[in-house]
Amino acid sequence: MKLINILLLLVAVAVAGTSEAHNITRILGSHPSLSTFNHYLSITRLADEINRRRTITVCAVDNAAMSSLLSHQYPLPTLKNILSLHVFADYFGSKKLHQITKGSTTTSTLFQASGEAAGTSGYVNITDFKGGKVGFTPVDSDSEPPMATFVKSIHELPYNISVIQISNILTSPEAEAPVSAPTDLNLLSLLAKQGCKSFSDLIAGAGAGVADVFTESVEAGLTVFCPSDAAIKSFSPSYKNLTSAGKTSLLLYHGVPEYNSLGMLRVSNGLMRTLATEGTKKFDFTVATDGDDVKLQTGVVTATIKGTVIDEDPLAIFKIDKVLLPAELFKADPAAKAKAGEAEDAPGPARDDDVPADEDSNDGGLTVVRGGGIVALSVAFVFGVLFV
Repeated sequence: MKLINILLLLVAVAVAGTSEAHNITRILGSHPSLSTFNHYLSITRLADEINRRRTITVCAVDNAAMSSLLSHQYPLPTLKNILSLHVFADYFGSKKLHQITKGSTTTSTLFQASGEAAGTSGYVNITDFKGGKVGFTPVDSDSEPPMATFVKSIHELPYNISVIQISNILTSPEAEAPVSAPTDLNLLSLLAKQGCKSFSDLIAGAGAGVADVFTESVEAGLTVFCPSDAAIKSFSPSYKNLTSAGKTSLLLYHGVPEYNSLGMLRVSNGLMRTLATEGTKKFDFTVATDGDDVKLQTGVVTATIKGTVIDEDPLAIFKIDKVLLPAELFKADPAAKAKAGEAEDAPGPARDDDVPADEDSNDGGLTVVRGGGIVALSVAFVFGVLFV
């Protein structure tokens, strides 16, 4: 019995070590008074950036302060810059804030890291005033400091993430400046001029509805994976055999409704939903790295990113060497499964009775090993030590 208890303890430790990174949306979700701030972290995609960082401090403001900010009717890119000033690239828990060396320090923010900030405008001064009050003021602010003060600690996990509440919005002239967004670009025209003309022609030929979905998704964040002209040419016979609805789903399958730089894709391995995802129709694929290469695995084929057309938040377009074939529309190729998608020829469209059921998402037979692999190895190691 003692041996079993030891084994269970070691497995529990292994499982704890595989826990996922912090989730700012979940942390703030239990605080209704911060719901508006939480909502805008999500739609500006700052939540994704926060969750990717190992060391971070988030300065949340209540719904009243957010209402005041929203009354200015700033466009979304400007709101993102302002909210970026509320995210520090360092850990500041309650204790650290009240023990700042010499009473004052300066920290960088995600606004500074975004490249949108000029000079020192992406930095915030933190001051520990007499009487225990801690104030926050952007370096380039014209306001009399402090612009906001510490209210309370929401969540602390030293020295990983600290979420605190502050009394007011932090802003600066640079953060409030108008931002030019790629939404002004003609997406189809951009694709046509950058070596993706065949894919652009397919989108245009599918009707205004498909083109509109791509175009309207840019403002909230969009990543497009554009098959090369050669890949489209070889796939053309199979494409013609698809129904109108199938063609629409296939084209939308090449768009992900969030911005991802190439660097983000390299560290964000796992399942990704697409513009074709709807209800029980998963239409997802798996992003996986192979050395410096980024691969997209659908369970039918595996495509590799071969170049960048544009990478400017909120829009990224990458060239890929194959058409992405969703398992919802195409029969899985056994060779593609066995070789992780290395088969040369794309399979044809699936018949109605071949369309896979809405099974658990395991990427059509391709198993993605993440934290669970560590647990399995840990268990195997424990058994080996105890029973050899």
